[in-house]
Amino acid sequence: MFTSVLLIEQQLSAADVKFVTTLHDDETFFVVLMQPRGAENRLLRSLDDIALGELERAAREGEEPEGEEARQQAALALEHSVRSLREAGSESVGQLVGGHPLTLLRSVVEETGADEVIVLTAPHLVEELLHLDWAGRARHTVGVPVLKLYAHDDER
Repeated sequence: MFTSVLLIEQQLSAADVKFVTTLHDDETFFVVLMQPRGAENRLLRSLDDIALGELERAAREGEEPEGEEARQQAALALEHSVRSLREAGSESVGQLVGGHPLTLLRSVVEETGADEVIVLTAPHLVEELLHLDWAGRARHTVGVPVLKLYAHDDER
């Protein structure tokens, strides 16, 4: 069985599930990691929104939940994502990221013997330009191929 660690930042859409579950011919086991949104990335998210011409979205970044509320929302989104992968026929488990995502990512890859990492995110132009994006940093950390995909976002 092929093992893929899937690092996400929002609930998987039906299109995302179809996309990742059809990447390989082999049965795939997914370990889904999701980091709750937080204040530490607010500035970069706002700059990305502005770069993408999403000025209203940039103005609303301060309204995004933080702390326990963000953690609860992320837990629900993670639960939905894992359930959607299972309904599509793929075994999967999920875990919220409590600390730095790359630390957990590296340990999960080692523990599961993962074949690859898929980073499924919205476009982050500023982070990518500065090489601060998860996929770029993961490539130097995890020791397996890292595939970067853009999530399907109904709001964009």
